[in-house]
Order: sequence, then C-alpha cells, then structure tokens
Amino acid sequence: MSVAGESGGRAQQMRTKAQELTDAAERATDPEERQRLTDKARRLHEQSKQQEMGMGGRDIDPM
Repeated sequence: MSVAGESGGRAQQMRTKAQELTDAAERATDPEERQRLTDKARRLHEQSKQQEMGMGGRDIDPM
C-alpha cells in the first residue's frame, strides 16, 4: 500500500471514530460528558483532515 493510501485509510478510521464519539455524545445525559465527547470528536476530526492532507497530524519544523 502506498503512503497516500495508508494516510487515507488512517484518516477514514479517525473519521469513523469521531462519528462514534459524536453519536455517544448525543446519547450522553451528563452535560460535562457530552461536552467532553464532543470536544474529543472535534479534535479527532481535525486530525483526520491533517492526516488526509499528508501532514500526519505532526508539527512541521520550520528550521
């Protein structure tokens, strides 16, 4: 598998997990738990975008 394919596959896994967290947040009855799950889902979704763009979620050293 190519690096791009691996990146895309990982990004898809992250999006799937983010959706699962979003679903769990919607079912949560405790407002703090709902917010925690929502925040975690949002961060994971952002990481998946970076992963898909080939950045891998890592900071780039500007030298």
